[in-house]
Amino acid sequence: MKLPLGPYGLGTAPLAGLFAPVSEEQAEQALAAAWDGGIRYFDTAPHYGTGLAEERLGRFLRGLPGHAAREAVVSTKVGRVLVPGQGEEEGFPGRTGHVRVRDYSRDGVLRSLDDSLARSGLDRFDLVLIHDPDDHWEQAVGQAYPALAELRDQGVIGAIGAGMNQAEMLTRFVRETDMDMVLVAGRYTLLDRAAERELLPECARRGVAVVVGGVFNSGVLAGGDTYDYAAAPPAVLERARELGRVCAAYGVPLPAAALRFPHRHPAVTTVLIGARSAEEVREDLELAATPIPDELWRELDEAG
Repeated sequence: MKLPLGPYGLGTAPLAGLFAPVSEEQAEQALAAAWDGGIRYFDTAPHYGTGLAEERLGRFLRGLPGHAAREAVVSTKVGRVLVPGQGEEEGFPGRTGHVRVRDYSRDGVLRSLDDSLARSGLDRFDLVLIHDPDDHWEQAVGQAYPALAELRDQGVIGAIGAGMNQAEMLTRFVRETDMDMVLVAGRYTLLDRAAERELLPECARRGVAVVVGGVFNSGVLAGGDTYDYAAAPPAVLERARELGRVCAAYGVPLPAAALRFPHRHPAVTTVLIGARSAEEVREDLELAATPIPDELWRELDEAG
């Protein structure tokens, strides 16, 4: 199934206050900058700010003039149902009133989708992903996947897939189910090429689209000191610095190489940008347009 995602999409977790709150105005401006920059694919999930990302994305799309919103391609996720209560913020400070309950059952999938439609105000999702089923394989493949496949066959939703921070289970999904797309976060980057071993070749063989997220590995490849949502170990920081030195010798910013890197593999359809402001969106799009010489890629391959 051909998904019209474009080379770059916008992930909405930062706009829901990942690690630090983001105002309504700031989020709207970031979404507008992405739209003005040509981005038409937006990825969201109930997990992001316990529904805040879905709410903000929906408001923005509904506010576009005329029928412009029809150009948008939106993915959301299932696997975490939101229920009233007080619990852990899970990386999204200041968002209270609901807790996340893992549920990959058929009923959980249907409830999650109904809730996401209500929160976003959208009438349909183009793509729905099973979200982070790392410790829930049996229920995810035995109930969540068949439920999504049935909804896809009925035309209720568009394409289906899975989104994870690991490559191994995504490879298993591709081999054992009929998914249209996988979203692999942090596992096909300048620092971590785990997806290159089995996942990407398998997707290429089966015609499964690949969206790559987390290309900065939570910040360490963009001048930060976090790696996979935690403080980066000294060895990882040094590797990132070395990659930066290699890029600097060619006059290329390290984040530019990080954004462009996944597109070197033919299985990769789209790279997700994660940004907290309009300025960051515009900066990322400018970086993504940076010319990168083949010689630099060869040196990065050797350094990586």
